Amino acid sequence: MSKFSFPFFFIVLLVGSSCKEERQNDTAENFTEFVNPFIGTGGHGHTFPGATAPFGMVQPSPDNGTTGWDWCSGYHITDSIISGFGQLHLSGTGIGDLADLLLMPTGKTLDVSLFGTTRDSLPYTSRFSHSSEIASPGYYKVNLESNNIQVELTANEYVSFHKYTYQNTNEPSFVIDLGYAVNWDTPTESSITLESETQIVGYRHSTGWAKNQKVFFVVETSEPIVSSQFMANSETLDSKNEAKGIKTGGQFFFDQDSTKTVEIKIAVSSVSIANAKENLISRGNSISFDEVKSQTNNKWEALLSKIKIETPQDSLKTIFYTALYHTQIAPVLFSDVNGEFRLQNDSIDSTQDWNAYSTLSLWDTFRAENPLLNILQPERANDIVQSMLAYYDEQGRLPVWTLYGNETNTMTGNHGVSVITDTYLKGIRGYNVDKAYEAVRNTMMGDIRGLAPYKKYGYIPYTELDESVTISLEFAYNDWCVAQIAKDLGKEEDYKYFSNRSKAYKYLFDTDTGFMRGKSGDGKSWNEPFDPKFSSHREHTDYTEGNAWQHSWFVLHDVPGFIELHGGNQTFTKKLEQLFTESSEISGENVSADISGLIGQYAHGNEPSHHIAYMFNSAKEPWKTQYWVRQILDTQYTQQPEGLSGNEDCGQMSAWYVFSSLGLYPMNPASAQYEFGSPLFEKATIAISDTKNFTIIAENTSPINKYIQAVKLNGESLQRTYITHTELMTGGTLEFEMGPDPNKNWGI
Repeated sequence: MSKFSFPFFFIVLLVGSSCKEERQNDTAENFTEFVNPFIGTGGHGHTFPGATAPFGMVQPSPDNGTTGWDWCSGYHITDSIISGFGQLHLSGTGIGDLADLLLMPTGKTLDVSLFGTTRDSLPYTSRFSHSSEIASPGYYKVNLESNNIQVELTANEYVSFHKYTYQNTNEPSFVIDLGYAVNWDTPTESSITLESETQIVGYRHSTGWAKNQKVFFVVETSEPIVSSQFMANSETLDSKNEAKGIKTGGQFFFDQDSTKTVEIKIAVSSVSIANAKENLISRGNSISFDEVKSQTNNKWEALLSKIKIETPQDSLKTIFYTALYHTQIAPVLFSDVNGEFRLQNDSIDSTQDWNAYSTLSLWDTFRAENPLLNILQPERANDIVQSMLAYYDEQGRLPVWTLYGNETNTMTGNHGVSVITDTYLKGIRGYNVDKAYEAVRNTMMGDIRGLAPYKKYGYIPYTELDESVTISLEFAYNDWCVAQIAKDLGKEEDYKYFSNRSKAYKYLFDTDTGFMRGKSGDGKSWNEPFDPKFSSHREHTDYTEGNAWQHSWFVLHDVPGFIELHGGNQTFTKKLEQLFTESSEISGENVSADISGLIGQYAHGNEPSHHIAYMFNSAKEPWKTQYWVRQILDTQYTQQPEGLSGNEDCGQMSAWYVFSSLGLYPMNPASAQYEFGSPLFEKATIAISDTKNFTIIAENTSPINKYIQAVKLNGESLQRTYITHTELMTGGTLEFEMGPDPNKNWGI
């Protein structure tokens, strides 16, 4: 199996665009060979290059030990130091946490009292060269230069597998540092015990983004541990078998005469050491590193093969299949093999015939990531809803952003409501529907996170809350979502109530400027002075991680009414096109770093912009959607480490690419419709089931032929600019005829 290593990667950067790409025989391709886990590890992508199984509980990956925003995943391509290999990582988030349970092989006796300090003081860090790195789905390899030790990582759903090859090492050993922490994470209590010559157990409790994070673990070695030394709270201990404290750790030595290669298995649990052991026995017993590597690769192969694209450009295959890979990392498995998982109040819940998931980045993923899972993984989508209902039972409202079972309250709106509505309206209902409706309704009838003033005024006055415009617009969409389930369930009174509240966007539209603006509680005066390019990150602002240009378009549920506010299609499309052609400077002294990937004032590097290019379809100028979508596809995604224009955000950035490159996008996810854009590939086949496919053909598509001339669905001419979820899931063939000039008579 070929893998991406950094030397090849560097060559691609220099000459890839100028090389003539040859068409390969698709039937002989391994899809994992097109995945490059280094994409997104540069710039502000915040991805990690390490190993994971699809949606796996563990993600063993290298950690640089650098504190900073671009190290939210623990790793950045610009770094040249590895501090160790943590077992838990976030994929592309804007806040840094996890990196729990750090292991690091070494070749000499260390001063363990220095464990848990900053990177410059740690005694076990090592330099490395990117030329020695190799990564592919489920596998990572690097050579540590300081001790000439080769590290390989793989994982299945429950267990991390490490392989250390000690090359000319005098004292083969490894460390566990439970005091290691970067960014938001801080340990509060930890314990480590050498239970036998091949097994170490313990726990690490911490606070940070997740306020009550409890990780229990078991570490099993293939070779006996012949000696050890322990530390607690910066003191070396006399004990040779255990340590307890806030920050603890140890160094574990193998026989120097007989040890060349060691395999280590690590299982974790949010519940207990006993559960971690059960996870290890169930999923890690009697299986080798190489066997797991092969099995996980096969799982990735099966998953990636659900969408088969045909294109003469291998660079597009790399971007596409890496994007598809990134969409299948989060959310992550959270329940143990026995079904148990911990909630933030320390109660233990248990699943029955379903898996619990955490790392729910709902503000990001409701837009395209969850809709993609509804197509490719409906069973998992069911489990995600079940998980959200479990969190609802514990906290009385649906989750906002769940990390390791903890509610972080990160970001705006209540998009657990959006995700459940999207799933329900697409016919995925393997959960208690009445309870799901209760959850979405009760969440939107609460008073916290801005709902109290929202209900009082019909919008949130800027005098009541920062980010008032963004929150009001998102609540309006959430309300519309509740109304749709209410309507389907025959709850007419609720349908009318939430439909009326969903018109909140109308209060905030300023006809004089054409922007959504902060309004005072008197319902008349605007927040002054007003600069649509002004940004202030999360404070003293009416907009979340953006400005008026980027946030004035969030009316997913009533685009015709939104267009009417502008004065009709012509005025609307003129303003919308100005978004893409306006100068790109952002004003303010505290500009949000999330404003990236700019095309004019359109900011593809952050999620609020992701639906906007598709709005031309509703204003009867679909050729402009086709033009700008193709511009975004061509300019915001590359094969480089900086190949994502903003945070990956648990799959959303990549899900936009997966959908849009196929020619479809869920502009309003809960509408169960997919808007047409500009398909990149000559042919794409989506496996709906083992016996049913949906095939998308784009005749003559090319960088020049970006405009739709005509569309057929199952041989019948289609004049609308969308297909429905039912049409897609029924299977069949969607045919685009592409050309170099707009067809202004189609789709209007």
